[in-house]
Amino acid sequence: MSESLKLFSDIVNTRRSVRAFLAEPVAQAELESIFALAQRAPSNCNTQPWQVAVASGASIENLRSKIPPAFSAGEWTMDFPYDGKYAGVYKERQYKAAADLYDAMGITRDNKAARNEQFMKNYEFFGAPHVAFLFLPEPFGLREAADLGMYAQTLMLSISAHGLASCPQTALGFNCDLVRQELNIDPANKLLFGISFGREDTSSAVNTCRTERADLADTVRFYS
Repeated sequence: MSESLKLFSDIVNTRRSVRAFLAEPVAQAELESIFALAQRAPSNCNTQPWQVAVASGASIENLRSKIPPAFSAGEWTMDFPYDGKYAGVYKERQYKAAADLYDAMGITRDNKAARNEQFMKNYEFFGAPHVAFLFLPEPFGLREAADLGMYAQTLMLSISAHGLASCPQTALGFNCDLVRQELNIDPANKLLFGISFGREDTSSAVNTCRTERADLADTVRFYS
């Protein structure tokens, strides 16, 4: 294995969704380095159709205090539809991942209160010192959302390469109006999801969870 392949393999295998972070912030110079690398992500016709708002310090604390009660009160606003319903093998994978996550914390399936408490930690950004909100400007749609997905993966690999951890969260797209208001974002920028990131809290039981991946043969076909 070449040195570059080993390095890339290590970064890819290191990246995973972390759900408990240390409060220690990342230095501004390191934040800029992370996002500068992510800017190399590919996009259709090099349009780079992403707008990113990184909340830290007072801005993330304001969001951390306002989003949970708003969500609990049913004050949801979404720019893109989401029903969270899956079937077949996709449902099986979702179920297994959730079971592994709650098992790591010792939460049984019938303990709905504890499961809801853990879910609500999404809106506290799992204690992370930083969160990146990913927006698509109008009138971009499905194809540009794919570009945003490539940007997000590049960003998370950059975060891993810097020795940090991240968690992509669809749930952070459920309060788009509040996020735009708090961060003074142009209404023409539509919120797709967010990524919490920082230093992993290795003492937290939730971070012992390791989700499985499908076998290569289950998802890839080679033709000649």
